[in-house]
Amino acid sequence: MSDQANKDTPDQVEFRQYCRDWLHSNRPADPPVRLPLSALEIMTTQQLDYLQTWQKSAYDAGLIGCDYPQEVGGGGRSGCQRIANEEMIGARTPYLPNIIGLGMAAPTVFYHAQEPLKQRLLPRLFSGEDIWCQGFSEPGAGSDLANVQTFAERKGDKWVITGHKVWTSLAHFAEWMIILLRTDKSHKYDGLSYFVVPIRSALGKGVTVRPLIKMTGETGFNEVIFDGLEVDDSYRLDELGKGWQVAMTTLLHERGAGELQTPRAGGLKSKSTHATNSTNLIELARNSERDGKPAADDPLLRDRIMQQVIREAGLAQNQRRARVPDLLDHPMRVQLQNKLLASEIAQQTAALALEVQGASASLYLGDENAPAGGQWPMAYMNSYGMTIAAGTSEVQRNILGERVLGMPKSK
Repeated sequence: MSDQANKDTPDQVEFRQYCRDWLHSNRPADPPVRLPLSALEIMTTQQLDYLQTWQKSAYDAGLIGCDYPQEVGGGGRSGCQRIANEEMIGARTPYLPNIIGLGMAAPTVFYHAQEPLKQRLLPRLFSGEDIWCQGFSEPGAGSDLANVQTFAERKGDKWVITGHKVWTSLAHFAEWMIILLRTDKSHKYDGLSYFVVPIRSALGKGVTVRPLIKMTGETGFNEVIFDGLEVDDSYRLDELGKGWQVAMTTLLHERGAGELQTPRAGGLKSKSTHATNSTNLIELARNSERDGKPAADDPLLRDRIMQQVIREAGLAQNQRRARVPDLLDHPMRVQLQNKLLASEIAQQTAALALEVQGASASLYLGDENAPAGGQWPMAYMNSYGMTIAAGTSEVQRNILGERVLGMPKSK
């Protein structure tokens, strides 16, 4: 039993055992198709169908949306989503496909939407029946989020949306989008408002989704064109002009705050999935040769692998610290640190794996001679997206320096 499990309340102990028993009895079958490394790279309906079925099953069992009130489709169990997450990770279950819905849209809708909208949207979000995407980045507004120009013009009790969003993960499957829009061109921050908009039902009627092919060959990213999409004012979250404040709720959860998020690790231990962490890196080193001996016997390589093990352990302890308010000297510091470090540790681990593989790292998916099924080169290429998403590493360091440490802005 983990240290955290020892600190569970009696009700949480009972819930943890329930999760453990249910997961033991309801482990899903191996996927019929190869799954991508994460939900953000889902490409085919076969992949999505398998993962949606798993999320619906876990939701029906009470393992998703645990901390939300029952009135909006949640479990009404305060402090229990963490436990369900830990048990799903420990059981190495598949990841949940609605990662943007669970990690970003759900808390934003819960804290800022009107009650009827919460009750309408959240149950199908938790169950995975409705996939969500995020409409923040634009061709001219990536890291400068406050500069978005996709415009919503008032038309009675409706809004007409025109503009262009890009790098929109899962938009090719999404029913709904959380979106930051400009409603007043005369103010940078106060001219922003936040909406939820239906996009799948509006395809060809004011919405166009175009896949973007990544260097991995996957199509998880998309661009979304809005050309006169009309939405009701009831889809607006919070007050007009408060979009920047609502967006901060989204970003805080995207960067790792709170217990309301989907599990970010795990996956079936089969040829179809692969966890790119130090545990699998050690296994790779043991099974790879260098000068006729296992690569794990190289003392320099062993030292570098252990540095990754240590960094992963430190990150895990930092995540635990984020749950103890008395240990937080600044409300954003740990979350920003974790996002920055998690993305860079993953990238460094994948890069080290390619060194371990040597020339074999040039072999890709589908090559029967590729170590670990060619997943490490895929992980390395995908890692660059994670050091850009939710604010680039450079932006994260600037925020930490200026807003957390109080350093002057660079000139």
